[in-house]
Amino acid sequence: MPDWSAQRQAERLAFWQGIRAELADIDPADLSHEESVNYRVYQHQLTSLIDQQRFRLYECPANSDTTFWSALIAQTKRQLADAAQADDYLAQLGTVARYIDQNVDNMRSGIRRGFGPPQVTMADRDVAIRRMAELPDAQSSPFLDPFRTLPESIGAVDRSDLLERGEAVVLAEVQPAFARLLEFYTTEYYPHLPQKIDAASLPDGEAYYQAQLAEYTTTGLTGEQIHQIGLDAVAGLHDEMRAVASDAGFPDEQAMLEFMRTDPQFYETSEIGLLRRAAWHAKRFDGVAHLYFGRLPRMGFGIEQPDPDIAPYYTAGRGGWRRYILNTYNLPARKLYSLPALTLHEAAPGHCFQSAMALEMTEHPDFRRRTYTSAYGEGWGLYTERLGVEMGMYETPFELMGMLSYQMWRAVRLVVDPGIHLLGWTREQAQRYLAENTALNDHEVVTEVDRYISWPGQAASYYLGMLEILRLRRTAEDALGDRFSLRAFHDLVLSLGSVPLTVLADEVGRFIADGGVSPFDDQRQH
Repeated sequence: MPDWSAQRQAERLAFWQGIRAELADIDPADLSHEESVNYRVYQHQLTSLIDQQRFRLYECPANSDTTFWSALIAQTKRQLADAAQADDYLAQLGTVARYIDQNVDNMRSGIRRGFGPPQVTMADRDVAIRRMAELPDAQSSPFLDPFRTLPESIGAVDRSDLLERGEAVVLAEVQPAFARLLEFYTTEYYPHLPQKIDAASLPDGEAYYQAQLAEYTTTGLTGEQIHQIGLDAVAGLHDEMRAVASDAGFPDEQAMLEFMRTDPQFYETSEIGLLRRAAWHAKRFDGVAHLYFGRLPRMGFGIEQPDPDIAPYYTAGRGGWRRYILNTYNLPARKLYSLPALTLHEAAPGHCFQSAMALEMTEHPDFRRRTYTSAYGEGWGLYTERLGVEMGMYETPFELMGMLSYQMWRAVRLVVDPGIHLLGWTREQAQRYLAENTALNDHEVVTEVDRYISWPGQAASYYLGMLEILRLRRTAEDALGDRFSLRAFHDLVLSLGSVPLTVLADEVGRFIADGGVSPFDDQRQH
């Protein structure tokens, strides 16, 4: 595990500042086009890394959505291929306790200066800690799971020895570290978390919030500007939703949404049923993918459920390399009419698809292939929900309304995020606005608002990213006319890896100047 001490964090800040000084000595005009793109992407990443250290985000390694201890436990879901990997994992296991204790030290420093997630958002987030701290024996620990599935190429004696040594580390170090973390969380951390919910009230809060917006949106927009963009988007989406409701024979959108919320046809009764439906939607996309994308990624994905400890406050779904995680907790909250849009966004052609494509762009450096820029990535995911209309993925007016409701959910974030963190909105006010403008149920409204409260700025990235991709597509369509190819446009966007929106805009301009040719055309000719 990494050295997460305060001293090492200060060294990281000095290191990144030094790298930024070196970067400043390079004149982008002297670089090739590809290297100038690398320069700009890296420059944005450096600024974000420095801001994270400058505002000491390492002192807040947990929020209502994500915690360092859940991420740590999730690392146990791995397959060790050989004895060398098993030895490495055993060595890493020996550093888990130190890593937990360093995070405790950092969290303690955070609450001493009034920096941490608002208390109201962190209730019951200690469930996973408690489970690990109160295991009846070392053999029950998930940290030993990788040793239980060792390949037979490792002899039986060696497999037994590795498991025995792992049990000793878990018993002597890992479980006691989780017990210390539980004691700290319940007696010291949670009781002293901030009572206020806005980022502006944190130390140097307004500057911190603006830095968060810059990192997640990759723009220079202020919170007030984002709030207004959100209000305009919400108004426009209401017009679309009213039209769909009218076409479906409902007097207004609220009547249609109420029917959708309450009719049993829109809800699954089993976890496996929901997982199977998601798989069906994913395969339906596979049938039309070649019509909308010139190159398809080689890497596929599986569909999984989140860990039971985090499922109650986990989002409806999440996607990335190789995994589409679908939340089956509380089935009455999992609406079937939203499943096509969710699957497009999180799986394909959204996050699983896009991240696989980025990884396969081997001509780019790792900091473009293996990192994630929220405005680009979430904007692309939301764009693919809209693309589902063109691809014929919404077969009923209810699925179309489900997509629009998801669009509204992201537009509302533009209103709510700065509303909370800059404009004085209360938690209840944000919940009410979300409930009045979306089809989310009560459980989702609470978990979503708490996510926005404890993760400032991130929620603003989705809709702003989609708006920019749509704007750039319209620009390319207008400029290229009959020469415009949607497959080529999508190839261009996905070929870049994860980049700031300003870089994406410039690359689309270059795409137009080059006649709208797919960046993969040369490869296809061979």
